[in-house]
Amino acid sequence: MAGEVLSIGQVRIHRDGASRDDAMREAAGLLQAAGAVTDAYYDAMQAREQTVSTYMGNELAIPHGTNETKDAILASALSVVRYDGGVDWDGEPVTFVIGIAGRGDEHLEILSQIAILFSDEDDVARLKAAATPEELFDLMSAVNDS
Repeated sequence: MAGEVLSIGQVRIHRDGASRDDAMREAAGLLQAAGAVTDAYYDAMQAREQTVSTYMGNELAIPHGTNETKDAILASALSVVRYDGGVDWDGEPVTFVIGIAGRGDEHLEILSQIAILFSDEDDVARLKAAATPEELFDLMSAVNDS
């Protein structure tokens, strides 16, 4: 999964928590810094969240834009941020915020790989135990290899 869409610069670990909006802003900012989205993408994420929550269970939220805002996506990419202090995602506890930008139908493939990874509690425990962004990146990168 990670090869083309995730680089080490798009992976962060915060020891503290964040608000949902701040977490979404960071996700969008990392995608923008990677050249994957325009500055309109945060608003697109907000619009999606108002329609349907991107909370997925297992401490995971996957903020992404709406279909109407596809022009804000320049390339497929991910951002991965772990908040050890947690994020209150509309009343749900979130540790991992994975921002997704997918060109065309690529986001569906990306989403399915993330869903598989986070459906396994042992995998989630390993992701939570990663001590550094590099270790977290390596674990995320291994998804395609297993």
